[in-house]
Amino acid sequence: MAKSKTAFVCGECGAEFPRWQGQCSECKEWNTITEIRLAPANAVSRNSRFVGYAGTQDNKVQTLDEVALTEIPRLNSGFNELDRVLGGGMVAGSAILIGGNPGAGKSTLLLQVMCGLAGRVKTLYVTGEESLQQVAMRAQRLGLPRDQLRMLSETNVEQICHVAREERPAVMVIDSIQVMHVPEVQSAPGSVSQVREAAAQLTRFAKQQGVVVLMVGHVTKDGALAGPKVLEHCIDCSIMLDGASDSRFRTLRSHKNRFGAVNELGVFAMTETGMKEVSNPSAIFLNRGEEQTTGSVVMVIWEGTRPLLVELQALVDYSQLGNPRRVTVGLEHNRLAMLLAVLHRHGGLQMADQDVYVNVVGGVRVEDTSADLALLLALVSSFRDKALPQELVVFGEVGLSGEIRPVPSGQERLMEAAKHGFTRAIVPWANRPKQAPAGMEVIAVKKLDEALEAL
Repeated sequence: MAKSKTAFVCGECGAEFPRWQGQCSECKEWNTITEIRLAPANAVSRNSRFVGYAGTQDNKVQTLDEVALTEIPRLNSGFNELDRVLGGGMVAGSAILIGGNPGAGKSTLLLQVMCGLAGRVKTLYVTGEESLQQVAMRAQRLGLPRDQLRMLSETNVEQICHVAREERPAVMVIDSIQVMHVPEVQSAPGSVSQVREAAAQLTRFAKQQGVVVLMVGHVTKDGALAGPKVLEHCIDCSIMLDGASDSRFRTLRSHKNRFGAVNELGVFAMTETGMKEVSNPSAIFLNRGEEQTTGSVVMVIWEGTRPLLVELQALVDYSQLGNPRRVTVGLEHNRLAMLLAVLHRHGGLQMADQDVYVNVVGGVRVEDTSADLALLLALVSSFRDKALPQELVVFGEVGLSGEIRPVPSGQERLMEAAKHGFTRAIVPWANRPKQAPAGMEVIAVKKLDEALEAL
């Protein structure tokens, strides 16, 4: 029998050392290094050969054209918005991590998915944070079918894998990865070492058995996934469920996906009966009043594979401070500072003595550069105290020299805006359509001053 080896690992950053020491030389934390037992060499060799979603992996060298190309089957989750974020459905043998703030609805969404799948495939729901009675009470409150979903209350990863081999489910949920523990690791559940080893074993189990493993992940106070960064590297798909505490809408966004596009967005609404899909997200973000207000404009951003209409609000007010405030909600702060400089240099408007507040309505986080032109026009509207037309929609990227750069999928953005009743649009010159949508006037501009004149 091979002798097991030991290693000393920091519980904060995951750094390894040949011997114990009081302070970690990587993260400078004290008393965080613990000893763990490593798997024997023969155990590693037994696990190095596995059967995944693509079949048995042979240890031989092949050219790329010799690899058999087979279509990867996908399992429909029952929620079109979730399938969109996953790239078309769940792939057998994949490990999926779902993170989010407490109360965002991670467990509720997965319970709804599993109860719906239980009637089609074999499922297993492993809960480590709640008792079986608590999960059953939630399912009863949501009105979900409870007669076919298999449940297990366990935190030992080895025991979970042993039960799953006997049950042979097609989909398995781990709620959550932060409370799971591996007996060989001598540290508390939730530590860097435990999370890393537990995720590695569950991912390896998913590949070996061809099981879809859905893992719930906690987040830190900064909103990032808790645990080591290697956790996001070893899994196949990482998605985040976000939502403001005072809003019933939740956004599901993919940050990593080996089987689909990243930055895909799905929208849900939290109701008394659980999570409900929002098939037309633009409608919920365009709940505007009938009266025209200054500093408000509608922009068309591109999220994943579809356009999304979002209202952008800006407030410019005289500052009583020596250093005016720049506050952004839903947009990047540094991009606001850059666009203010462009507006001063190429638009002739000075806001150095003004407080600037920018907000994206609905709690959407916008990373698309096509929001640049809409942001500048909203700032001008608030600064001049003149409202923009409610039937106006704007998109375009603004360069440092004041030019309006084109953005991808301009025609699709205009079609989405026309579908929601918008009749005027200010777009980059390169995005001008050959034939504008019926009933819409499209104004194509090349420079920032042309866009300001078009107002």
